[in-house]
Formats: sequence, structure tokens, C-alpha cells
Amino acid sequence: MKVAVLGGGSWGTTVASLCAHNAPTTIYARRPEVVEGINQRNENPRYLPGFGLHNSLVASPTIAGAASDADVLVMGVASAGFADTLTEVAPLISADVPIVSLAKGLDRDTGKRMTELISDVLPDNPVGVLTGPNLAKEILAGHAAATVIAFDDVSLAEELQGIFATDVFRVYTNPDRIGCELGGALKNVIAIAAGMAGGLGTGDNTLAAVITRGLAELTRLGIALGGHENTFMGLAGMGDLLATCMSPQSRNRTVGFELGKGRSLDEIVEEMQQVAEGLKSAPVVAELGRQHGVDLPICNEVCAVVAEGRTAREVYKGLLRRPQQDEVDRH
Repeated sequence: MKVAVLGGGSWGTTVASLCAHNAPTTIYARRPEVVEGINQRNENPRYLPGFGLHNSLVASPTIAGAASDADVLVMGVASAGFADTLTEVAPLISADVPIVSLAKGLDRDTGKRMTELISDVLPDNPVGVLTGPNLAKEILAGHAAATVIAFDDVSLAEELQGIFATDVFRVYTNPDRIGCELGGALKNVIAIAAGMAGGLGTGDNTLAAVITRGLAELTRLGIALGGHENTFMGLAGMGDLLATCMSPQSRNRTVGFELGKGRSLDEIVEEMQQVAEGLKSAPVVAELGRQHGVDLPICNEVCAVVAEGRTAREVYKGLLRRPQQDEVDRH
């Protein structure tokens, strides 16, 4: 079984290296230095310098070179470029090839999940997601981690489990593709809020409150959009939320932290090598909340900062002024 991974960023590269333990794997990367680094030195010098990749992993400078004979297609492209890449690869993929999305974002123009975009272009292909509390550098360093592969067809998820698993990377299955995908997208917005709290100099009590109330928000919206409540208590929900809100490796937390320190968003983004998906997802999440009548105070305030020009300090004070309410009945 041949695996094609599209996207040479840190997470796409890490997943490709994991797959290479179990199957012939080719990764498409658009940057020549990444292709050369993987093929010549088993390293992604731009996004993962110093971390060794599986020595059988092959990189291709073209999508056709990676995907033309693939039995499994893994989409490791950020949400902003997802649709264009999907359109380019579609003619190369037969209808029986399962497609796994790694992207943890929502389409800015349509509000759709990435697997919805896949089904729009390739309606006959089975689609799923791989998601969880997975920080790329820790996995490549050999630390134990766990993730979830979610397909509507559980038997297909079970069939693909072994492609991604290693001795220290445990893969669970879940039939709730919608919930798993939403957990990965929504937690990025909460992670920006957690970072802002840290940048403002607040303590662990505040961080715990942001994470807990953030979990309530993503659960409410996730259920409204078709996800299952239990999914948000698992690796794709709470697990991913914890890792992204607490780790200095988290791009979304880092953006929030710098915003909390008073830096401008343009300045922060200019310094970043990779995308913080929460920046693009926040306005989409806020709009989905309005459409479905779901209260999202933290997400709405993050949206006010990243899309409306308000400061982290202003929105923090706004959250503190919210009325007292019941935790259980009102979430």
C-alpha cells in the first residue's frame, strides 16, 4: 500500500515519516530545499531542523510525482491552500483511494470543514481525519503520543490504523468524523485566548479557566454542527485543546502570547514560518456560532482581536465583566 502525503510543513512531514515505518511513502513539498533535505539528509531543514526522518521517506517536487499511484492520500496542506491543492490532485486519484485530512482549520469563504471540501471535489472517495494532541517535534524525538483516525466507516479506520501507528505513536479509531474534525479546528481559537492570557501576565488559575470554559464552547458548537459530545472529551477534543493551549510549541498559543504582550498581529505573522490556523478560523467560528445560536464568548473575543483590531487587554476585561451564571445549565 503506497501512501502520498501532500504538504511539507512540520506536521505533514512528521506524519509522512510515521507512515514510512509501515508503507512506501512519498511526500510532496513545494520548497526545493525541503525536497533536497528529505532526499539527501533525511531531514526537513526549514521546519524541523535537527530532527531525523525515516530513511525510506521520499520527497517529490510535484504533486503528480507523489500522488499518481497512491493507495492512500494524506492532505497535510493548511486550510488556506487546501482547496487549490485538492483541485490539482483530484484528476490523479481514483475513487477507491481513501483521503485523510490533517488540516485543523475551516474554509474561510464557505465555513466548511476540510472533509466537506474533499467530498465536494471527490464525492466518491472515502474521507477521514487524523487528529489529536500531536506536537510534531515531540513525536519525532520519540516521545509517546496518541491520536485519532476518524472515518464514518469504522472498518476503514481500522484498516488504516496500522499505516500511522508506531511503537510509541498510538492510533485510536472514532466513527465521529465531524466531531473529531471540529475539535481540531475549534481548539486553535481557544489556544489563541490561552496565549493572550499568558502574554498579559495572568496565572495558572486563568489558564485553567480559559481551557475549561473553552472546552465548553467548542463542545456546544461541535454538537450543534453534528458532532458527538463524547468526542470532545477525548483526544480530538480535550486532549488536543490541552496540548495546544499549554505548549510553547503551539503556533496558536504563541500568536496569542505575543498579542497579549501588546505586539501587532501583522508583526507577529510576518515573523512566523508556518500558519496559525486559529487566526483564519476565528471569524468563521464566530459566524457559525451566530448562525446556530451558540454562545461563544471566548471565541467571539478572539475574533474581535484578530479580525476587528481590538487589543487582548480590552477583550480580557470584557470577559471579566460577563454576568454570573450557572455552569451546568448554561455551560
